[in-house]
Amino acid sequence: MLVAAAVCPCPPLLVPDVAAGAAPELDAARTACTDALGVLAASRPDLLIVIGPADLAGRGPHPEGATGTFREFGVDLAVRLGRDLGTAADRPLPASLAVGAWLLARTGWADAPVEALGVGEPLETGRCTETGRALAARADRVALLVMGDGSACRTLKAPGYLDERATEFDAAASRALGAADTDALIALDEALAYELKAAGRAPWQVLAGAAQGAGLDGRLLYDDAPYGVGYLVAAWS
Repeated sequence: MLVAAAVCPCPPLLVPDVAAGAAPELDAARTACTDALGVLAASRPDLLIVIGPADLAGRGPHPEGATGTFREFGVDLAVRLGRDLGTAADRPLPASLAVGAWLLARTGWADAPVEALGVGEPLETGRCTETGRALAARADRVALLVMGDGSACRTLKAPGYLDERATEFDAAASRALGAADTDALIALDEALAYELKAAGRAPWQVLAGAAQGAGLDGRLLYDDAPYGVGYLVAAWS
């Protein structure tokens, strides 16, 4: 069953080497992510699963030891998911999972085996919750690191330009994540999320499926949109 979850944003800019001179702008978000991962470690999981949005090539399971890079963002930096098991993965981690692997390495994760799952942004809500229930059943004590951003339409300079609906969408997601409200997460409109380029919707709804009946409490650690994109950090335990 699910015993803990950390929700973090997944922009490559979270990695200081990628952000370069702009790195200090996300210091508060990095600190919040570190705090959220501390909640995962304290839960003493048997298995940690990292979930994040992925394009077609990156969807599906990724084993412990899989690697990714940030070369497409102009930085020759490689990351590994968990331990090096001496076997070569058949494909690289997508960007969201590479950011998750970086966060785990940054905090020195060594508390449990790690796997990852790339989730398609358009995945239907019912499939998301079904996937979450299956993940929660993988071990007696499962923890999730859920990577995903809110809307990308909060300002005129945002990647998706300004959409007046974005603020309320992100506010609803923030309330749900902060309260560990699985019903509210499931109620997020998948079509609206797609229009607002909210890549976190599907991973959040996977989390909702995994957490149903687990009785977890939530705490919101960060909520901001420094680049017109909603970044949220929460911890469930």
